[in-house]
Amino acid sequence: MIKKILVANRGEIAVRIVRACSEMGIKSVAIYTDADRHALHVKKADEAYHVGSEPVAGYLNAHNIVNIAALSGCDALHPGYGFLSENAELPDICARRGIKFIGPSTDVIQQMGDKVQARHAMIAAGIPCVPGSEGNLADVKEACVVAGKIGYPVMLKATNGGGGRGIRRCDNEKDLLGNYERVISEASKAFGKPEVFLEKCVVNPRHIEVQILGDSHGNVIHLFERDCSIQRRNQKLIEIAPSPQLTQSQREYIGNLAVKAAKAVDYENAGTVEFLLDHDDSFYFMEMNTRVQVEHTVTETITGIDIVQEQIRIAAGLELQYKQEDVAFRGYAMEFRINAEDPKNNFLPSYGKITRYYAPGGPGVRIDAAMFSGYTIPPYFDSMCAKLTVWALNWESVIERGRRALDDMAIYGVKTTIPYYQEILKHPDFRNADFNTGFVEAHPELLEYTTKTPPELRAAAIAAAIAAHEGI
Repeated sequence: MIKKILVANRGEIAVRIVRACSEMGIKSVAIYTDADRHALHVKKADEAYHVGSEPVAGYLNAHNIVNIAALSGCDALHPGYGFLSENAELPDICARRGIKFIGPSTDVIQQMGDKVQARHAMIAAGIPCVPGSEGNLADVKEACVVAGKIGYPVMLKATNGGGGRGIRRCDNEKDLLGNYERVISEASKAFGKPEVFLEKCVVNPRHIEVQILGDSHGNVIHLFERDCSIQRRNQKLIEIAPSPQLTQSQREYIGNLAVKAAKAVDYENAGTVEFLLDHDDSFYFMEMNTRVQVEHTVTETITGIDIVQEQIRIAAGLELQYKQEDVAFRGYAMEFRINAEDPKNNFLPSYGKITRYYAPGGPGVRIDAAMFSGYTIPPYFDSMCAKLTVWALNWESVIERGRRALDDMAIYGVKTTIPYYQEILKHPDFRNADFNTGFVEAHPELLEYTTKTPPELRAAAIAAAIAAHEGI
């Protein structure tokens, strides 16, 4: 069994992995940059090592991080999500130093990270995909030809994209001509590669994803689905398991589809197969995430299976503890991403010191966080500061428990998205489980904007927060 793990991440996911290690009797090693010197994951791990003064760069230096893992006696490395988690070179770098990478192989990360390769693999496996270009687009002229064939609206996407970035909807040729170079630029800056492809836009679909686990012995199972339809600008806000919008036959169909997709690429470890559900009840493969997801908590809550511990067991070469028939779910779980943002000011990031923090509790309530009273949220990273997960036996009860837990939760010193989620839970469409990915845009009244911050003022506010943080 693995004895010591370096956690190549920060924030709540690093704390989550450290806790899993502790329960398994495994030593944990944290890394941190100057911005995280006093972070909770540093305090919780058995050991912690400094990886540089630059806030973000230290978490992206794969060779340095693996060197630290080797020198500190680690026999495994867990990448969490974000940062290096989908870096196809990291498993090979780990292997060269005799360290087990807790995730899939380089080949699978590379294949699934390239959206065009992923589409080809799924089509070959008989998995339904959204109509689109055969491969990367050569130029905007080809993009217009393909769009003309499949019909508008279309989605222009970065081939190596993820996290909702490098995506633009084009409703007509004018939009496509205007967005093409913009997406090329976004893809180059965010992912280091300018390749883009094009897909038919499925208008206001439901976003349904399936959690899978695969071991090195050829066993693959699914842990049912999550509904991630409540999102803003392709960023998930609320995740639900199981989906209150699926029938039992749909649930069985999409679960089997996800297992088939995973087997087609010899998938090993935890992963997520994401689908779009069209208004005519057609499922289309969207992408496969080759890492643990932010929203894994809702799946753990309804199934009782610790996904992070399963990741570690799989990496150690053990067989899955469960067969498909052993996996069942009970009730509903809902996760709220608590972001340090001001929903009344166009979701402007709200960085700074948390003067007081009160965590909610009671039956069916779980908090995953890396903050505490007195903690200063640094302005260099994602704005998510906590995840609130609630569980109840039925849909109506989980909504009420979510409302109560959000009321209980209090964070002072920064603005958060808590008030916005309270408004969503009151809306009759949400309460009736009648929502899709267009829910947020369709209900601007829930935001009650006091102002809409122009991009230049938004950038200035973030720059001021960085300056203030560095002056601490």
